[in-house]
Amino acid sequence: MSEKRSSFTGKIGFVLAAAGSAVGLGNIWRFPYLAAKYGGGIFLLVYLILAVTFGFALMCAEIALGRKTGKSAIEAFSSLNKKYSFVGVLASVIPAMILPYYSVIGGWVTKYLTVFTMGGVHEAAADGYFESFIAKPFEPIGWFLLFIGLTALVVLFGVEKGVEKVSKIMMPVLVVLTVFIAGYSVFMPGAMEGVKYYLTPDFSKFSATTVLSAMGQLFYSMSLAMGIMITYGSYMKKDVNLEKSVRQIEIFDTGIAFLAGLMIIPAVFAFSGGDETALGKGPGLMFITLPKVFESMKGGTFIGALFFLLVLFAALTSSISLMETVVSIVRDKLGWSRKVTCIAVFVFSIVLGLPSSLGFGVWSGISLNGMSILDMFDFASNSILMPIVALLTCIFVGYVIKPKCLIEEIELTGEFKSKTLFTIVIKYVAPVCIILILISSVLDTLGIMKI
Repeated sequence: MSEKRSSFTGKIGFVLAAAGSAVGLGNIWRFPYLAAKYGGGIFLLVYLILAVTFGFALMCAEIALGRKTGKSAIEAFSSLNKKYSFVGVLASVIPAMILPYYSVIGGWVTKYLTVFTMGGVHEAAADGYFESFIAKPFEPIGWFLLFIGLTALVVLFGVEKGVEKVSKIMMPVLVVLTVFIAGYSVFMPGAMEGVKYYLTPDFSKFSATTVLSAMGQLFYSMSLAMGIMITYGSYMKKDVNLEKSVRQIEIFDTGIAFLAGLMIIPAVFAFSGGDETALGKGPGLMFITLPKVFESMKGGTFIGALFFLLVLFAALTSSISLMETVVSIVRDKLGWSRKVTCIAVFVFSIVLGLPSSLGFGVWSGISLNGMSILDMFDFASNSILMPIVALLTCIFVGYVIKPKCLIEEIELTGEFKSKTLFTIVIKYVAPVCIILILISSVLDTLGIMKI
């Protein structure tokens, strides 16, 4: 390709963009649900320990792969060993699969923000409102098109003027909103029981499933095994300290997940009288339970509007990183211009996203083991492909190119203080853990084993 490869302007731009990618819907609706389900404080403690070990090593590996090769996922593996080009192909499929259905959910968020901004808290909290909305054939598609159109517009402007610039605006606003809403939630009448449950580790609730669930959440939460961090690493300048950057991304990502739990768990506890099962999974929590919580609050319309603005920003920063990754992959492979590639990816995402939207309405009869079309895409990408790609990446780094290859890349700006931890996790700990995650998530989704 004749064009010079894009790059972030410096460390701040890279960290905010990568953190924006990591901070998404997984932090805000999945993390609180899992924390409530698996013992509150003990899940939080396990997650934090895993984030600074397991998550740190995998993120370092992916970013270093991208920076060393200067390529997106599709070319990064093959440029170091041609026999492993298939790993890059698998990694490239994941963001292309996730972006369309993720944007459908982003459309739902945009709809709810609009409803709350217009004062429709009672409307949104009504029984059956969400189910009725997503079952409509045309309205959800309109919101989906708006959301993915905004995403494509940012990506069209490029890495520096689009992805980086928007991340520098959205991430600080997102942090401020999260802190404000978490503070408001904690001081609601009856919320303190939820705070205690969330922050106090109960070691009697510790189990292997707690660890596996926390590890699985790391993939969602830190944008691992999606080709995203490899792509962003390829835009990272050689004089930026990679180890410190990864630590800062982790602080952003884990901090937002922690605050999301502090926003949602105490508020739902206060609303439900201490019933943690009220934290329904996924869309049920975001679009059914929380509108009812906001309706019961003093000033709930305002807080609800701020909350959905926060969620929209989180969803957008992640969808931008997904689309940027797909665009980078296509450009690396085919050599197209950014404009042509953006249009192609935009159209492709619409075509693939329409079934996910219609799967709750006119195509609701299409299902697999009770999963909707959107759930099928989610299962294939998150429960199957992501653990497989993560496992193959660990094998590639640990036993093919060897950890030393990436340690040398990380040490371009100084000593890699955690290189022993990095080597042990990549070679021995992560492969075993990822195999267990893959087995348990498949069995859980198929209903054979409930974790």
